Amino acid sequence: MRIAVYPGSFDPPTLGHLDIIRRAAAQFDRVIVCVMFNSEKSGLFTPAERVDLLRRSLAEQEGVDNVTVDRDSGLLADYARRVGASCLVKGLRRVADFESEMQMADINRSLAPGLDTLFLTARPELAFLSSTIVKELARYRVDLKGAVADAIERDVQARVGERLAQTQI
Repeated sequence: MRIAVYPGSFDPPTLGHLDIIRRAAAQFDRVIVCVMFNSEKSGLFTPAERVDLLRRSLAEQEGVDNVTVDRDSGLLADYARRVGASCLVKGLRRVADFESEMQMADINRSLAPGLDTLFLTARPELAFLSSTIVKELARYRVDLKGAVADAIERDVQARVGERLAQTQI
């Protein structure tokens, strides 16, 4: 069985993430979308909430019956080895993403020999999307249709609204 892990912070998951998940699901027997801890990012949603957002977003998608969602706070290479994955899936939006993702692929391969990384490029109409952009759009109450799954749009708008209310003077 060919198992792949698609790691990320997914804070929140975007339609770009969902596109990568669908495309990976067509390539592998099983895809595990894993919410990972990123020390360089402060989360809008807790890891458990992100797992829920991903599951609800995926419920709207076709062709993802072989996809599961998990979370982990450890080393990605260790997680991949533990679940029997032979490949990591990473989405690339632009050339700048490639530099850091290639470095991470090299690190993961050195930690877990035989663990490959498959890079999937974003579709042009989704390449502008990132979780950071989605949060910024929500901050200004911009409609998030076309950016996140319908199932989670209200959750994202509400959470951003809560954070704004807490920080306003």
